[in-house]
Amino acid sequence: MTGILNGLAYVGAFIYSLISYTRLQTRIKTATDGWLDMIAADFFGNALLRAANQSDESFRARILINIFRERATRAGLIRILQDLTGRTPIVVEPTRPADTGSYGGPLIGYGVAGAYGSMLMPFQAFVTAFRPTGSGIPLIAGYGVSTGGYSQPSRASYASLSMIQGSVTDADIYAAIDSVKPVATIVWARISS
Repeated sequence: MTGILNGLAYVGAFIYSLISYTRLQTRIKTATDGWLDMIAADFFGNALLRAANQSDESFRARILINIFRERATRAGLIRILQDLTGRTPIVVEPTRPADTGSYGGPLIGYGVAGAYGSMLMPFQAFVTAFRPTGSGIPLIAGYGVSTGGYSQPSRASYASLSMIQGSVTDADIYAAIDSVKPVATIVWARISS
């Protein structure tokens, strides 16, 4: 009799823990494991994937930031590039007088750097995004550094792109711009260091 009751209790406890676990997975704030990946795929498709060894908390924060991210605005474009690269981009809209100035206005002058405007370029913007200032390849000396040299113990090495840590690729920057730009607009992007 004890064995039967223990067996039923074990099954009941397992079902209760399964229901509790399932209840956690119904909300983004409490979801864990592969369920967060499924939530991200449901909202963003392949645009937002979990990074290697990324914790649930970090991935959840990325999901929530991207769900509530401002889109289809100039401020949204600037914000996503700031979040991605840590640097503020330069955005010029040719039909926006605040970007190009106007004759007799306060934002124009001869011999002053600026941008030309044109009403022939509606719904277009020019964006200069900057690559993040990263750490590059840690613990490896560059050319001309005294800690690196041939035929001696050093921290010099032939490097490859796969050795760069925490890098943001140009493709990441283009994808970020594309994810927040308004539909039926043209954003001319230039990436600079």
